[in-house]
Amino acid sequence: MRCLTKTRSFHYVIIFYSFFFLPFLSSSSDDQRTTVSGLFCGGRSKSSADPNYIPTFVEDMHSLSLKLTTRRFATESLNSTTSIYALIQCHDDLSPSDCQLCYAIARTRIPRCLPSSSARIFLDGCFLRYETYEFYDESVSDASDSFSCSNDTVLDPRFGFQVSETAARVAVRKGGFGVAGENGVHALAQCWESLGKEDCRVCLEKAVKEVKRCVSRREGRAMNTGCYLRYSDHKFYNGDGHHKFHVLFNKGVIVAIVLTTSAFVMLILLATYVIMTKVSKTKQEKRNLGLVSRKFNNSKTKFKYETLEKATDYFSHKKMLGQGGNGTVFLGILPNGKNVAVKRLVFNTRDWVEEFFNEVNLISGIQHKNLVKLLGCSIEGPESLLVYEYVPNKSLDQFLFDESQSKVLNWSQRLNIILGTAEGLAYLHGGSPVRIIHRDIKTSNVLLDDQLNPKIADFGLARCFGLDKTHLSTGIAGTLGYMAPEYVVRGQLTEKADVYSFGVLVLEIACGTRINAFVPETGHLLQRVWNLYTLNRLVEALDPCLKDEFLQVQGSEAEACKVLRVGLLCTQASPSLRPSMEEVIRMLTERDYPIPSPTSPPFLRVSSLTTDLEGSSTISHSTNSTTTFNTMVKTDQASYTSSESSTTRTI
Repeated sequence: MRCLTKTRSFHYVIIFYSFFFLPFLSSSSDDQRTTVSGLFCGGRSKSSADPNYIPTFVEDMHSLSLKLTTRRFATESLNSTTSIYALIQCHDDLSPSDCQLCYAIARTRIPRCLPSSSARIFLDGCFLRYETYEFYDESVSDASDSFSCSNDTVLDPRFGFQVSETAARVAVRKGGFGVAGENGVHALAQCWESLGKEDCRVCLEKAVKEVKRCVSRREGRAMNTGCYLRYSDHKFYNGDGHHKFHVLFNKGVIVAIVLTTSAFVMLILLATYVIMTKVSKTKQEKRNLGLVSRKFNNSKTKFKYETLEKATDYFSHKKMLGQGGNGTVFLGILPNGKNVAVKRLVFNTRDWVEEFFNEVNLISGIQHKNLVKLLGCSIEGPESLLVYEYVPNKSLDQFLFDESQSKVLNWSQRLNIILGTAEGLAYLHGGSPVRIIHRDIKTSNVLLDDQLNPKIADFGLARCFGLDKTHLSTGIAGTLGYMAPEYVVRGQLTEKADVYSFGVLVLEIACGTRINAFVPETGHLLQRVWNLYTLNRLVEALDPCLKDEFLQVQGSEAEACKVLRVGLLCTQASPSLRPSMEEVIRMLTERDYPIPSPTSPPFLRVSSLTTDLEGSSTISHSTNSTTTFNTMVKTDQASYTSSESSTTRTI
């Protein structure tokens, strides 16, 4: 929103400038050689968003003006924090004063393209271009070259073509400029002085082909990257093509007035843009800080920025624990010797305020052994910081999917992580003072302490859920592969969305495979586990690293298969069929608690369920809820083909 406000403000200045100043300039530019034949604006780059971009542009334009006092061609490049390269070329038949006048008009029109990162303007007497890269030796461009034809027609179908060819040949032979006239038709060809003879020839050959399209028209113009070609039924160039050195007094006065007005307008433009930018930035910062102050005012959990800065060795790279979409986490050692995790937020927008409030307001008042504890925050420094308890073993995904550590977690430890995560979610859904939906349960958001006990982290996407509501309607946010289908399709959010994510997590832990890892023979993890379940070979889905342990510990393999069934129950297509987290805990801990037969998960068509992993049999399995859901969800296996989890936020 802030960037949009800046852009709109800048455009208002341009509009004001165009309506109130350009009429005066137009009155001094009746000479047809200052007629604008083409203005082309490029896209925007990161450089054009730099606050130094406009001042650099103004300085470039001023430097070009000074160079044109002695010649008709000039380039300028300012290599500062934002680099801008500019080129001006007057046609060789123009006198110095005519050249200055043409440039003055071009200089007042080209700001219409700002803050675009590139622009070209063709006048009938000169050419002006700026870019964020050095382009001086460019001759042609399929994307940018253009031509224009007049509306008036003549009888001769080859009118202007032959004389244009002649002018182009003369220009190549005589160093880049040539004119020609025959049978009442006149033409002018001009290459930029930065081009060599061969590049000039290539550019003008293309220009001749372009004006050839203006068959039976009184005038035609080709406006290419490195040259300009024009023909007309009247003589528009000066004399025989050689420039004039005498300067008429009234034209000199006009040039002085136009240049002075141009410089004055550019200064007003720059000053207005800078002021509006600063005012907008200040208002947004005050608004954000005001919201934070009103929402978070507990002095016991406030940290001084300087304290956290020193605790992390000034955010040293050696202290970095991890990096996510909304910030970087560092290890900090407080003055009392306590280790903490300091999250350095990178946002300063409305989304940042919302996620900051979620982190602070939702979990600062709740405590559970399986939830990462928020110790406090700092909002008074140049950036906002959150302080958490330090969890030494980092995240679960590093243990499961790092080949060097995959054997560290045995089945007993994995079961403990599954159960602890379930208890943490059950507390959020019904045991805490408010009902909370996490929305982003995944292996990278489950941290492990020194005893490998799980702690759910990252509450930036969490939502508070009223006791009187059956669901929330909200924008989609979460990680692809973990999001529940009804949430993806309809935006309806309930606790069952977390249950679905937990089910995916269970399958990943038990199988040691990422949800988005695709195997051509068996499909994705969810599909593979389901197919093996229908074949009564669920044990084959378990992590091969656990094979030796299952052989040594009697009953552990059956227990693991039971856990996989619970995972399938949690990932059923219909949210009403999924168990609550309290029921999940009872299924995992009580020997005699009934475990229903799961129905097929979403994103799997019934035809895909007939696949035999060995190709020796055909399975037919009916479902009671999937058929209806599959008519609504048209997503196939491509839903899970990304190589790594990607977070979607469309709030």
